[in-house]
This record gives sequence, C-alpha cells and structure tokens, in this order.
Amino acid sequence: MMRITTSGRHMDLSEKLKSYTNEKAAKLERYYDRAQSAEVVYDREAGTHRCEVIVTADHHTTFVAKESHDDPYAALDAALKDIERQLTRHKERYRNRKHSGGTDQEPLASPGDEG
Repeated sequence: MMRITTSGRHMDLSEKLKSYTNEKAAKLERYYDRAQSAEVVYDREAGTHRCEVIVTADHHTTFVAKESHDDPYAALDAALKDIERQLTRHKERYRNRKHSGGTDQEPLASPGDEG
C-alpha cells in the first residue's frame, strides 16, 4: 500500500481537491508496484497553480514531476501523466536490465570452418 501525502503552500486545500488527489495518486501503483510513497504539493503563485508530485520507490529511487496550470486539477493530471511515463520507463528498464541485447547476433565462424 502506497502512502500518499497532500499539502499546500500559500493556499488551503479543499476536501474535494484532497480526495481527488488521493484517488488519482493511488493509481500510480499500477505503473510500478515498488512505489512506496507519493507526496503531492500544491502551490499558488500569481493566480497560477503549480503541482509537484514526488514518488519514492525502493532503493531510494525518486521520481519528480512539476506542472503549472490555471486549474489545480489540470496541473495534477499533467504531473501524474509525467510521473506515469517515468514509472513505466523505469519499470521497463528494470525488467530488461539482464538482457544485454546480444542474443540476436549470429555465432562467429571458427577458423576451421570454410565453405
């Protein structure tokens, strides 16, 4: 179970925004099951909402995404899309790390083999 923390800088978060954030961030486990915690920080500056999502996985691996938008919900959606991409890419690399890519090579001919 992933721990989700939601906070706001220079703004108060409504219960609706908190529940929406928890609902969306909980889906991150689908992309990488070793994700341990997610921290979502909202910031409002000059009428623009900024959302920063920080996901911590095993072996101290950290994924960070920052997005700005007029709407905090849209900023969250954009940041989560970026985090999903990062998690998927990391999972693919982690899963394929033992495959060097040299399996498609043909065996070398020995010096005694001549046609």
